Amino acid sequence: MDLYVQLARNTIGCYIREGQIYRPLAEELTEEMRSSRAGAFVSIHKHGELRGCIGTIEPVRKNLAQEIIFNAISASTRDPRFEPIGEEELDQLEISVDVLTTPQPISSETELDVRRYGVIVEKGYRRGLLLPDLEGVDNVAYQVCIAKRKAGIREDEQGVCLYRFEVIRHEQ
Repeated sequence: MDLYVQLARNTIGCYIREGQIYRPLAEELTEEMRSSRAGAFVSIHKHGELRGCIGTIEPVRKNLAQEIIFNAISASTRDPRFEPIGEEELDQLEISVDVLTTPQPISSETELDVRRYGVIVEKGYRRGLLLPDLEGVDNVAYQVCIAKRKAGIREDEQGVCLYRFEVIRHEQ
């Protein structure tokens, strides 16, 4: 199994079963996880349906491993759209980890590609993000619409800033 996914899975299991923050052994981590910093999202699905997804656009922890650990805990227990994951669900979860590149400002939606780029929309303090290459998101207008909805920005609101980013997706 991919080491990024394994770290997220071990973290979720440890936190749900024991209420403890997972402390990985050095051999469980890649050099990138130990030494680099990046935003990361942990997505959890159960039987193909979203069960939790939380992440950071830019790094807030000391390294990528810590980013994944804390986002895995949040995705499994603090996503406001879902009840916390129960111990009986742990064996049924599909987990992915997306490591984000630094967001780049763009001048228009024409610089987006739903398969390659995620999008961030921003207006004042409101900000919404949608990862790239998501099932059912087949065009840029829909991608931006979802991100605006997540941010509480009306579809017709003017003065919205757009950013794009790429991800390295780690899946089971």
